[in-house]
Amino acid sequence: MIWSVVLAAFVLVLPVELPDKTLFASLVLATRFAPLPVFVGVGTAFGLQVAIAVTAGSLLSLLPEALVTGVVALLFLVGAIILWRSAGEIEDGGEAADAREQTSFLRAAAISFGVLFAAEWGDLSQLATAGLAARYEEPLSVFVGAWAALLVVSGLAVFLGKKLADRLPIALIRRVAAGLFLVFAVVAVVETVRALS
Repeated sequence: MIWSVVLAAFVLVLPVELPDKTLFASLVLATRFAPLPVFVGVGTAFGLQVAIAVTAGSLLSLLPEALVTGVVALLFLVGAIILWRSAGEIEDGGEAADAREQTSFLRAAAISFGVLFAAEWGDLSQLATAGLAARYEEPLSVFVGAWAALLVVSGLAVFLGKKLADRLPIALIRRVAAGLFLVFAVVAVVETVRALS
């Protein structure tokens, strides 16, 4: 495992996921069910989604270097544009329930897993993870860093509740994440040009 790759994946995925719909979905789930089964279900869904993204990114690494770096640059550029354009939006977490439902641990975890697994498809963090896996060719390191970032976000959402969304300037977080995506896109374009030379 390469710790610099773990750190890069963590630093890139964390700000992307903070203002994301999955954070708000976790918040809503935590208002309906006990925190621990929500965290277990959400964490498991994130783990599976990261594994899928790392696998897709690793398959990209089998292609010629110039093509891979070009695809990575495109993924990061698209992510930067989406984040920047959505920086002004405020996503609504939905209505909180008055009381937590009396549901078994397994049922609450399964519902949380299903909601987050479906919500994460095609998400920016999934694109970032696939791009990092293709760029670094260190699938385990990317997996650990990305999953750790997603677990931190889900932990914040589940255990700190709506206070997190109220106190963080979502537009600023999205712009910072867009800037990070743009930096990674520029680096990948430079690598593409070098590979073609």
